[in-house]
Amino acid sequence: MTGAGAAETPGALAEPAVRVGRGWTAALALANGAVWAGWYGPIQVLLALQAAELAPPGMSKESVLAWVTGLGAAVSLVANPLFGALSDRTTSRFGRRTPWIAAGVLGGAAALCLLAAARGVAAMAAGWCLVQLALNAAFAAVTAAVPDRVPHAQRGTVGGWLGAAQFLGVVAGTGLASAAGGIAAGYVACAAFTVLATLPYVLRYRDLRIGRADRPPFAWRAFLAGFWISPRRHPDLAWAWLTRFLVNLGNAIALLYLLYYLRDALHRPRPEDGVLVLTAVNGVLLLATVVVGGIWSDRTGRRKPFVLWSGVIMAVATALLAGWQTWTGALVAAALLGVGFGVFTSVDFALMTDVLPAAADRGRDLGIINIANSLPQVAAPALAAPVVTYLGGYPVLYLLAAGTGLAGALLVRRIRGVE
Repeated sequence: MTGAGAAETPGALAEPAVRVGRGWTAALALANGAVWAGWYGPIQVLLALQAAELAPPGMSKESVLAWVTGLGAAVSLVANPLFGALSDRTTSRFGRRTPWIAAGVLGGAAALCLLAAARGVAAMAAGWCLVQLALNAAFAAVTAAVPDRVPHAQRGTVGGWLGAAQFLGVVAGTGLASAAGGIAAGYVACAAFTVLATLPYVLRYRDLRIGRADRPPFAWRAFLAGFWISPRRHPDLAWAWLTRFLVNLGNAIALLYLLYYLRDALHRPRPEDGVLVLTAVNGVLLLATVVVGGIWSDRTGRRKPFVLWSGVIMAVATALLAGWQTWTGALVAAALLGVGFGVFTSVDFALMTDVLPAAADRGRDLGIINIANSLPQVAAPALAAPVVTYLGGYPVLYLLAAGTGLAGALLVRRIRGVE
């Protein structure tokens, strides 16, 4: 291993002061992209194909897919903060985070291979839950490595590269799943990429260590109670969490029925092609702004204005889908959403790491924060379906999405400890 030498406490629990290098940032970003590839190859392609093959008589493929992904989402909500907390307490000679990154990607790869061999819905659901369990262990440790090692003034930049890697990981996973030549081959390809892309970080860079004396005595009651972070005691974290949740919820509502919007409201002849074009426009603008936004935030030393105005831009974009129901309007909205979400992704991540209450619990607290990313994916369908069906259709849906995201963006002003 090379890079910064392993350090015992207090280095592991102190606020970092030494800037990380480009190599460390690139390796961590690649590991982050690997996790997202392992998730989104199945989510975008493979699970849907497998559901169509394994759906029993009397049960639609849509129902199978909904049950399997729903169970996986439930596992994700629990696993991320749980493994973050376990990594906080890890005293391995390899550090607090690296053992969980390595174990998580290896376990996730094995679970993807089990999914490739699934011959029934129960086996498919069990395999996907194992994938979520293992990859969330890796993801919790990857994100916790940032406040462990990156000084405040560099976190926007590092967050930007992690955000870019996240998007590219989604693209890589989707591409591997599509090009591999079958469901089983797609799962194996995603598994192999997930492991290989993580190796540079795990093998090259040493992690910070804590001593056994700095690990608090374990008691189940205290351990479980730690997952409740009092908004009264930590108001900045509470407002930051709510900001992230509402902005992500607005974005999830806006994207959920995009194909149906193109087909039913805009009457596009091939709506799936339209979704591909809009996704490409959105992705290009996101990649163009996610790193730039983080660097700009670091240079100014401010976070809240970037989060606020990126949220406003996203709300405007979503409102355009309600009031300008044309293909041109959809293209403009996709571009604005890419710009807004790119800046939001990098700077909001930096903001979150800046309001963490205690160094000893960074992994657990970031795991709880990450629920604000996954919970909107569960809540969006429950909110969107009745709106589209009974309460005014797509104009009302997109106005709801815009209002939700705007409310989240405005709440960032309630944070007091960060500029």
